[in-house]
Amino acid sequence: MATQTTISATGNLLIAEAYRQVEPDVIAAYPITPQTTIVEAYAKYVADGRVHTELVTVESEHSSMSACIGASAAGARTATATSSQGFAYMYEELPIAAGMRLPIVMANANRAISAPINIHADHSDVMSARDTGWIMLFAEDAQDAYDNTVMSFRIAENPAVRLPVITALDGFITTHAMERAQLMDDETVKSFAGQYVPPEALLDTENPISVGMFAEDRFYTAGHLSTRRAIDGAASIIKEIGDEWGALCGRPFNAVNAYRCEDADYVIVIIGSAAGNVRHVVNELRDQGKKVGVASIRVYRPFPYQELAQAIGHAKAIGVMDRSESFGAQNGPLGLDVHTALYGQTQAPVRDYIYGLGGLDVTLDLIRQVYADLEETESIVPDPGVIYLGIN
Repeated sequence: MATQTTISATGNLLIAEAYRQVEPDVIAAYPITPQTTIVEAYAKYVADGRVHTELVTVESEHSSMSACIGASAAGARTATATSSQGFAYMYEELPIAAGMRLPIVMANANRAISAPINIHADHSDVMSARDTGWIMLFAEDAQDAYDNTVMSFRIAENPAVRLPVITALDGFITTHAMERAQLMDDETVKSFAGQYVPPEALLDTENPISVGMFAEDRFYTAGHLSTRRAIDGAASIIKEIGDEWGALCGRPFNAVNAYRCEDADYVIVIIGSAAGNVRHVVNELRDQGKKVGVASIRVYRPFPYQELAQAIGHAKAIGVMDRSESFGAQNGPLGLDVHTALYGQTQAPVRDYIYGLGGLDVTLDLIRQVYADLEETESIVPDPGVIYLGIN
């Protein structure tokens, strides 16, 4: 019977614990704040003999993803972790991993991208990968970070998916803050993850294959179509795996966590650690008789267009809180996806707010300001464009 232990731990330690329980064959990584403690903790598990993973300490993040690609192509269950400029440094390899359909799992500690230099949380690093073919799961808290990581291996390695997965958590806010969480017993996680048996591998000399070859236009396009079909089809598989894990641990899994949205006139859509702050304000405003709600996105790629439209399409006005920019676009990355999800589904205005860049405080007053803006939005015809919160 599955058992759980209540512990106090950081999001990074819980990801390291999830990695330990699944025990990948290979982890290749390079240290960068605020990811470093994930691999530090795992290195101790290796040194203490608690796992038999081949831990490869490379000289750069580009090398870490290159090593992961080689290991995964060889048939090994493979994982890594990174953040910010390191994430940017390995970017060249990200579409290669997806295009080669390699089920690598990577934890990303969401952190600002330079310039100017900043080590605090926002989503400008991870959002740069949204079009590379990686599945992307976002954690709201340390518990989500653990659960998402355990599920990521099953999702990535599913024969109908075979795509790499990013399990993302907000730097320092979630990576380093101590939180109460439930840790599943080792045997249950081992059984849930299962034994990875690659359908083909470079080291299978009885069944030789070619990997990473040159492709003319028709075959190149066919490869992209294959990836498109895989990531679109992954939505139902993610739900199945999430429901299976939820039945074991008692924590429901939803691509969209809609809170008090059923009758809400004004809804905020958000992603990551600030969702809990918004729920607090929702409860506060509900006590004042205001019909407000919040929809938190847990599965960002593939984006849950239908689920989001069903959850909030009836609202009178919608605010999107984006923790990253998309310079030159009309909205931030999340805002663009929300507009697409709601196109033809509602006439309600959708306003995009940029918040928390470089770790800028997300105060309750700022969230109250968004809801106040949405109440006035119904009668405002011109769209003010992207609105920066907390700064003039």
